[in-house]
Amino acid sequence: MPASDSMSKADYYELLGVARNASEEEIKKAYRKMALKYHPDRNQGNKSAEEKFKEVSEAYEALSNPDKRSAYDRFGHSAFGPQMRGAPGGGFHDPFDIFREVFGGGGGGSIFDDLFGGGGRREGAQGGNDLRYDMELSFEEAAFGSEKEISIRRHEACDDCEGTGAAPGTSMTRCTQCGGRGQITSQRGFFMVSQTCPRCRGAGRVIEKPCKSCSGSGLVERVSKIKIRAPGGVEDGMRLRSAGNGDSGVRGGPPGDLYVVLHVHEHEIFKRDGEDLFCEVPISYPMAALGGELEVPTLDGAARVRIPPGTQSGTLFRLRGKGVKSLDGRGVGDQHVRIIVEVPTRLNSDQRRKLEEFARSCNEDVLPMRKSFMERVRRIFK
Repeated sequence: MPASDSMSKADYYELLGVARNASEEEIKKAYRKMALKYHPDRNQGNKSAEEKFKEVSEAYEALSNPDKRSAYDRFGHSAFGPQMRGAPGGGFHDPFDIFREVFGGGGGGSIFDDLFGGGGRREGAQGGNDLRYDMELSFEEAAFGSEKEISIRRHEACDDCEGTGAAPGTSMTRCTQCGGRGQITSQRGFFMVSQTCPRCRGAGRVIEKPCKSCSGSGLVERVSKIKIRAPGGVEDGMRLRSAGNGDSGVRGGPPGDLYVVLHVHEHEIFKRDGEDLFCEVPISYPMAALGGELEVPTLDGAARVRIPPGTQSGTLFRLRGKGVKSLDGRGVGDQHVRIIVEVPTRLNSDQRRKLEEFARSCNEDVLPMRKSFMERVRRIFK
């Protein structure tokens, strides 16, 4: 380049904001910061930012290469003049290539692809699919916890080709169309446009002779048995994650996960509200009036409840610690017993006669709730 152009170019160290004795890591860190700041994707339509991006990329390429840096320290910008094009260490590449190199991009996507997961693939490696399994549990199994062995159909690595997809004795070869990058890049003006290679479909490598056992997919379908532990306290509709028990990954990719959706059967007696259990127990009218001891069911056996005289229908009794385990294992809920006073529906003549006699002997003193109600009625209608 003309001497005047060399003199007008900004100093590479000043462009990156580093000292002349800066380490390679300091230079790389400075470039990352500047490249992000001036990348065209973040400064669309800003010609000044585009030029700045080119300059900092040019500066980084020179200072990150020991030979180029040594030449630049000795001769300045003239070290990379026209006479040096094609010579070792001379000339510069596309600034996007430098950017992708530093940020780990894989074939030329946008800055957002490179930084947030849209980068390249490792020789066609793909993660396995997640799987779902619906598992039924009894009410007791959900309350106390249960371990079950389930059978699922999933894709696993082919034994014959060891998951590569290539026939035994052969291997995958680098794609000649994209040079192994998995992307084909073309330049449109200042911007680079990338698309998935149609030959290798983004893998970067191709299988010339597919494995017969898996037809080149690297996977075969098998039935696998897996033990699933449902902790005590789970509820209907909850989902358990069994990491790594989904489909196997392709060509070294990570396996997917298995998600087990729980379906808890209803109980004939108990209803559940979080960690507490509720049940209704009918008692006779004489027991409600006279009191007594009542045997009630719980999930871990029978328990006894003392019924005081005059117990009304709907009264709740609590049995501490007879509920469901908490999922965090820090406690157990309670069981609530609701008393239902059962009214006889079929009386023989002797029972009816005795009940009528009892009714005639009753007055408001033995029926305080009715007495209070009738007093309110009389106040309203007097």
